[in-house]
Amino acid sequence: MADIFDSFELLYDRPGEPMINTKGEDKVLFELTEQFLTPEYANNGLELNNRFGDEEEVSRKIILKNLDKIPEFPKAKQLPNDADFSLFLPSHQEMANEVIDVLMSVTENQLQELLSTCVYARINLNPQLFNYCYTVAIMHRRDTGKVRVQNYAEIFPAKFLDSQVFTQAREAAAVIPKTIPRTPIIIPRDYTATDLEEEHRLAYWREDLGINLHHWHWHLVYPFSASDEKIVAKDRRGELFFYMHQQIIARYNCERLCNSLKRVKKFSDWREPIPEAYYPKLDSLTSARGWPPRQAGMRWQDLKRPVDGLNVTIDDMERYRRNIEEAIATGNVILPDKSTKKLDIDMLGNMMEASVLSPNRDLYGSIHNNMHSFSAYMHDPEHRYLESFGVIADEATTMRDPFFYRVHAWVDDIFQSFKEAPHNVRPYSRSQLENPGVQVTSVAVESAGGQQNVLNTFWMQSDVNLSKGLDFSDRGPVYARFTHLNHRPFRYVIKANNTASARRTTVRIFIAPKTDERNLPWALSDQRKMFIEMDRFVVPLSAGENTITRQSTESSLTIPFEQTFRDLSIQGSDPRRSELAAFNYCGCGWPQHMLVPKGTVGGVAYQLFVMLSNYELDKIEQPDGRELSCVEASMFCGLKDKKYPDARPMGYPFDRPSNSATNIEDFSAMSNMGLQDIVIKLSDVTEPNPRNPPA
Repeated sequence: MADIFDSFELLYDRPGEPMINTKGEDKVLFELTEQFLTPEYANNGLELNNRFGDEEEVSRKIILKNLDKIPEFPKAKQLPNDADFSLFLPSHQEMANEVIDVLMSVTENQLQELLSTCVYARINLNPQLFNYCYTVAIMHRRDTGKVRVQNYAEIFPAKFLDSQVFTQAREAAAVIPKTIPRTPIIIPRDYTATDLEEEHRLAYWREDLGINLHHWHWHLVYPFSASDEKIVAKDRRGELFFYMHQQIIARYNCERLCNSLKRVKKFSDWREPIPEAYYPKLDSLTSARGWPPRQAGMRWQDLKRPVDGLNVTIDDMERYRRNIEEAIATGNVILPDKSTKKLDIDMLGNMMEASVLSPNRDLYGSIHNNMHSFSAYMHDPEHRYLESFGVIADEATTMRDPFFYRVHAWVDDIFQSFKEAPHNVRPYSRSQLENPGVQVTSVAVESAGGQQNVLNTFWMQSDVNLSKGLDFSDRGPVYARFTHLNHRPFRYVIKANNTASARRTTVRIFIAPKTDERNLPWALSDQRKMFIEMDRFVVPLSAGENTITRQSTESSLTIPFEQTFRDLSIQGSDPRRSELAAFNYCGCGWPQHMLVPKGTVGGVAYQLFVMLSNYELDKIEQPDGRELSCVEASMFCGLKDKKYPDARPMGYPFDRPSNSATNIEDFSAMSNMGLQDIVIKLSDVTEPNPRNPPA
C-alpha cells in the first residue's frame, strides 16, 4: 500500500517531463487542478491530465489539495526552465533561498499541504533549482524523514555520463520492450582525453560517479546559502568544510603519486595562464547544450555578469585574500562594528566558504565561491556570448575538472597557514596525545585470502539505471555500465595491552605513502598533510590484552556500495539491502569503492598509522535527539541534529605541526600509537559487479 511518502518520492521522477504525465514505472498520476497549470497548459492541461488518467496502465491517482495561498516565487521564476543552476552564482543563491523558505514554512505535519506546495514548485520552477531546494527541504524538515532522497545520478544522468550515451539509451527504450532485458550501454574509461594529456591519468578518480555524488550530497547536507540560519549553522560546519576538502586533496595527491605525477600545484598567482585544459564531453539535457570546455592557457578575467549577480574583479579577490591573511597573522577578525574577535578554524571555514555565518562578508568576501565562478567563466566573463558556466561551478560536476584541485590546494594552504601559526594553534602536548596505560603492541591489515599487510585493488564494472532521467522516453530500465576502481575487502587487526582504568578508546586509522614523488622519506611537516583517515570508531577496552578487529566495510568514512550503485538485481527488494541503500543524511559519505588508493601493479609502499586515543578527551555529550535511521558516514558528514561525534580537532593528530618529531617514526613512538609498513597492489583486471542485473 503506497503512502504519502511515496508520492513525495515521485517528484524526483523525470524532472524534464511535465506533471500532467504519469510518474514512475507504475504509472502514478497526480490529479491536477487549474491552480497547478502553467500558461502553456492553461487551455488543454486538464484535458491531457485526464486523458493520462483514463489509461488502463495507471496504477493509482494522487488527489492534490488546492492551496489556500499560492507561492509567488518572484525571483526563482526568473530562471528559465532550460538554464543550468549553480549555487556559486549570487542570483541563483537568492532564488534557492526563496524556494527553500517557502518549502520550510509549510506547517509541520501538514503533509498534504506540503505535497501540493512541492508539486506547484515542481511545475513552475527550473528542474535543477527545484531538485536542489526540494532535497534540502526534505533533509531539513522534521516530518519528511521517511522520504527517500533519490540518487542524483539517476535523475540527472547527463551530469555524470558521456553525452553520446543518451541517443543509445533512448533508442534502447524505444525499440526494446521493457519486458526484455536491455543490454547495458558501456561507458568507456577514457572518453574525455587520451594519455597524451598527463592529467588524464587521474580521470578514473576525478570522473568517478561516487566521488562526484559525495561532493553533491555533502553540499546538500551543508548548504552555505539559506535564509534560515539553522539550516546552515550546523555544529563545526566551517571546520568540516576545511577537513573534508583537505582530505580530498590528500587523497588526490595519493592518487597522483600512484600515477607518477607530482602533488597538485596550488593556484596562488591569480593572473597567470592556466595550463590545464578540460573538455568534459558532457551535454546538459536541461539546456540541450554542451558544457563549455576550457582550453589550455586561459586566464581569470574580471567578472561582469549582472544576470548571475556577479560583479567582482581580480583586484577585489586579492584584497579579500590580504584581509584573510591579515586575520590569520594577527589571530583576530574585524567585525562589522570594528570590534575584533579571536579567529578559530570554524570561523575561518565560514569565511572561506562565505555564508550567513561569515563574521564580516564585506571585509573578507566570498573567496572560495568566487574562485569557482572565475574558473567557470573564463570563456565568457561578461555574458557577451550568452554562454553558461563550466563544470567547475556545479557541485555535481566540479570534481571532474583538474583545476578544482589546484583551487582547493590553495584553499587548503590558507587553512594550513592558520594551523601552523603558534599564536592560533599550539602543537599538541604529550598529555594531549598519550593514553596512559594503553599500549599498542601490533597493528596489521588482513586481506581476503589471508594476505597480511597487502591491500589489493582492481577494476570493476557496475550498472546504473538511467530511466528516471530519460525524459520523454519509453519506460523500463536502461542501464549504463561504468568502470571504476574497487578493492578486495580487508580488516584491521590491532592488539593492545591495557594496564590502566580506561574502559573505552577511540581508534584512529590513517594511511600515507611511505615516500614522496622523488622516492625520498617524508619530513613529518609534509607527510602529515598526506595522511588519509580510513576509519575512526570507539571500542570498549578490557583490562590486559585486547584484540580489536574492524572490517573495511564498517568504516565511519564511507557509505555502503549500494548507496552509489543501487542493487539493480532481482534481490534488490531484500529489506536488508533497502536499509543499506537508505539515502537521506546517510547518502553523504565517501564511496566505499574509493576507500583505498589505486596503488600500482608492482605495489606501492604505504604506512599504516593507528592511534588509540584517550576517550575521556574524545567524547561528546550529545543533546537529546531522535533515533538515527541509519549509520551515517560521520567522519565527513557529522550526525543529523547532533554534535560532531568527536571532541578533538578534525584531522587529529595530524591537523597541525609537531614541535618535537621530524618524521612519522619519531611521532608514532608513543605507546598508544602503532606504525606498520603495508603495500597497495593493483590487479589490472576488470570484473563485473555481481549486483548487476542479468543480461
